[in-house]
Amino acid sequence: MKNLINKNRLFLFSVMLFYFVCNYNNAAAQQPAGIKNIVLVHGAFVDGSGWKPVYDILVKKGFHVSVTQQPLTSFDGDVAAVKRVLAMQDGPCILVGHSYGGAIITIAGNDSHVAGLVYIAAHAPDNGESEGGNGKLYPSAYKSLQKGGDGFDFIAPNSFYADFAADLPKPIAEFTANAQMPAADVVFHAIIQNPAWRVKPSWYMVAGADRIINPDLERMYAKRAKSTVVEIAGASHSVYQSHPQEAARLIIDAATNSPVK
Repeated sequence: MKNLINKNRLFLFSVMLFYFVCNYNNAAAQQPAGIKNIVLVHGAFVDGSGWKPVYDILVKKGFHVSVTQQPLTSFDGDVAAVKRVLAMQDGPCILVGHSYGGAIITIAGNDSHVAGLVYIAAHAPDNGESEGGNGKLYPSAYKSLQKGGDGFDFIAPNSFYADFAADLPKPIAEFTANAQMPAADVVFHAIIQNPAWRVKPSWYMVAGADRIINPDLERMYAKRAKSTVVEIAGASHSVYQSHPQEAARLIIDAATNSPVK
C-alpha cells in the first residue's frame, strides 16, 4: 500500500513537472527577442484597421502592438497623433509607416522611444523635400486622385481596386474604397526637416507593382536611407494587407536587430 502511494505521488509529480515545462516553454516562446513594442501608422485614404492582419501575427508572436488613427487633416496634427501613441510606450519601439505614413514616421521617428523605422511602400523624404515633390520626380501610374472643393483628396472608388489594392480580394478592396478617409491635400506638400532615417536604422518593403507610389521612388528611398530591403514582386500599394506575413517578418527583423540604448 505504501509503495502504491509513493508511485502515485511520483506519477503526479511527473505530470506536474511535464505541464510546468510545457507552460514555461510556451511562455518563453511568446517573449520576443529584442524590442517588444511596435507602433503601426496608416497612410492616406485608409485608417488603422488595414493593419489587422499584421497586428494579429505580431501579437501572437508576443509583441505589444499599437495602431495609430491620425486624422489626415494636417501634417503637424498627424505627427502629433503618432507622438501621442509613442508617449504611451513603456520602452523602445519600432515605428512602422505605410504610404503617407512614411512621411509621418520620418519626423515622429526622432522621438526618443523609437529605435528603428520600417517603411512599407512608403515615402521617406529628405531635408527640404516633400512627398508631393518627390512624386513629380518619379510619376505614379494612377490617375484616379480626386480633389474635393474643400481641400480634401480621395481615390475614385471605381478605380480603387485597380490602382490601390489589385492584389486584395475584390470585396475587401471595394469595402476599403467606400470606407475611405479623405486626406487634406496640404499634408502631401509638407516640407521635411531632420529626417529620422538619417540617424536611426531603417527597413523598407518595396511593392513591385505599386501604382500609387512609383516602385522606383521606393527603391530610391530605400537605397538612400541604407535600409534593409525586401521587395515583393507583383504587390500593390496595399502590400501590408496582401502580404502580412512578409510585412510582419520585416518588422520582427527590425525589432530583433535595432540597437537599444
